[in-house]
Amino acid sequence: MLKIDWRDHRRQEHGLGQIQEYLKQIVYGGNDGIVTTFAIVAGFAGATADGVAQIGGLAVLVFGLANLFADAVSMGLGEFLSTRSQRDLYVSQRRVELEELQTNPEQERREIVQMLVERGLDAGAAEHMSRELIRCPEIVADMMMSYELEMPDMRNGSPALDGLMTFVSFLTFGSIPLMPYFLFEPTDATFYGSLAATFSALVLLGLLRWWSTRESVLRCVGETVLVGGACAVVAYGVGAIVGG
Repeated sequence: MLKIDWRDHRRQEHGLGQIQEYLKQIVYGGNDGIVTTFAIVAGFAGATADGVAQIGGLAVLVFGLANLFADAVSMGLGEFLSTRSQRDLYVSQRRVELEELQTNPEQERREIVQMLVERGLDAGAAEHMSRELIRCPEIVADMMMSYELEMPDMRNGSPALDGLMTFVSFLTFGSIPLMPYFLFEPTDATFYGSLAATFSALVLLGLLRWWSTRESVLRCVGETVLVGGACAVVAYGVGAIVGG
């Protein structure tokens, strides 16, 4: 029997590459990086009556970069711990399912029948199939984890890679709002340049979502810009209120 390399199959038949595999971490880290960094710029701008020109580009860069790297590390480590915790929980619960299959197989078989009937199989076929499946505890445990506990399989997940992708995405996208302050003198026009750079970064992130999922481009870009834009407006408003 021909053995299938599932990783190659996912990439060739389903078009799932590295970006798709880590889309959650890229979007999560990228959006947070953009919004968090622009919040520093917008907060400074909102807190001064005459705009960022009186603050000094160095101050914006120092606070922006410090916040960018600190939050990138925090986000990366947070993603690492989150993924590791999810994986540990999955392995623990799957072990419980395997033990239940050994100690009370008939009860587990009845649960299989119910799951199959609820998904459209007639009762007779479900009974027959359950008696075949109960002989394969590993398959049944996977079914129970997916259908009964509704937990995605985390055994092949890599907490370290998830954390690294979140960290890199946060830094990459989060540095974009600061770019105008690296290139120009700190004026009101520079702030508007940062605003435009932030908008462009959100659009780019939305387009990345669209390219990965092939869902509606308006929805992917619109949601990303709307969520990021709302956070940016809040940051500017808080700065204006505090500095007002």
